[in-house]
Amino acid sequence: MVVEVIRYLNPAPGKVFVDATVGGGGHSYHLLQVEPNIRLYAIDCDSTSLQVAIRNLSAWRDRINFIHANFVSLHQLVTEPVDGILFDLGLSSLQLEDPQRGFSFRHDGPIDMRFDTSVPFTAYNLITQSSYWELAQIIKQYGEERYANVIAKNIKQRRPETTSELYTAIVDALPQNYRNKSKVAARVFQALRIKVNNELSNLQSVLPVAVDLLKPGGRLVILSYHSLEDRIVKHFFKSCNSIKILTPKPIVPSATEIADNPRARSAKLRAAEKL
Repeated sequence: MVVEVIRYLNPAPGKVFVDATVGGGGHSYHLLQVEPNIRLYAIDCDSTSLQVAIRNLSAWRDRINFIHANFVSLHQLVTEPVDGILFDLGLSSLQLEDPQRGFSFRHDGPIDMRFDTSVPFTAYNLITQSSYWELAQIIKQYGEERYANVIAKNIKQRRPETTSELYTAIVDALPQNYRNKSKVAARVFQALRIKVNNELSNLQSVLPVAVDLLKPGGRLVILSYHSLEDRIVKHFFKSCNSIKILTPKPIVPSATEIADNPRARSAKLRAAEKL
């Protein structure tokens, strides 16, 4: 939803923006194409993605401050009022398609799932160090999975060491005639990833900080990809008295965009303006 992101950020010459999850630089690239006379903070905790962004945005290098950090530290990373902040909370293709990152069961690799590979705690550490009960609660809470208990039990019994072994442990725990076992596996992988990266607690922490950083009239634009993230954003927007909600209902991708990029099908965009 690049067009919608740019429209809600409302770029103009001299404005200052934060791309708090720059990834490979896709949204920032389009923002700078539309209005090159802006300044940008490009932040990402994934050093590999940040290096890609540095290459992709090299034409505007003198206008961008690239920062390798987690956006939860936004109040320390950005020390001036800004006109717009973007959070794109989804996984990038770069992350999903690298077997060594362990985000997907479509490629065999280590059970890693860290956004920031300088942090030592991986998803493998999570499943080996958690008790059966703790693992079941993680899968239930962050994956919203009804079979969390039997899945956790099977994972603990099987002790998988690779993503394909983890996938097998998950689907083998399900009833034999269960349809769409891959969707269950995706929810479990999501749950582990969320927990390893503290995604929901980081999001809850950063939202009030982001609003404080905005100038009056500044925009906050957030792309989320599952109900847990979207719920946090929705409730924050409704409870925050210093913003005006610009999207009473979330903006979702068009059928054409979903056809071009199936991974965008679950995206929801919410935007607000500081009063």
